[in-house]
Amino acid sequence: MHNTHDEPATVASIDVPRYLGTWFEIARLPMRHEPEDFTDITAHYSLQDDGKVRVRNRALDGKGELQESIGQASAVDDSNSKLEVTFLPAGLRWIPFTKGDYWILRIDPDYTTALVGSPDHKYLWLLARQPALDDATMQDYLAHARAQGYDLADLVHTPHTGHPTA
Repeated sequence: MHNTHDEPATVASIDVPRYLGTWFEIARLPMRHEPEDFTDITAHYSLQDDGKVRVRNRALDGKGELQESIGQASAVDDSNSKLEVTFLPAGLRWIPFTKGDYWILRIDPDYTTALVGSPDHKYLWLLARQPALDDATMQDYLAHARAQGYDLADLVHTPHTGHPTA
């Protein structure tokens, strides 16, 4: 049994250009400010001129209307696997923090599936390049999260309706 106070281990390094682009949220630990009825949640990462990564989160709300928040991520060290993400005030309506730690805990060699969490074990996201992930892969990544000390009892599986937000 892992001590829940231990920080999770991150991947050794991230190739930022390969990480850029659109990711679909497959599952997450619920966040206080994120409404339960949001669907089609995506995150799009692009490189800014200053070398930081622009983060654009989009979702459809319960009325089917597009919600968006824009932030930026900067690497904490040379591994690029620990990022500090800051969201601008317009995004505060549904993002749980104005500044947060975004640690990449696992990623496959092809950069098609990623597990991201906060070091305090409060937040967790399972991301994929497609809106659906096969069950075996999903269970494998969730088992990795549990082994790192994340409690998945409240895990939310994000619905994807096929309506584009990316």
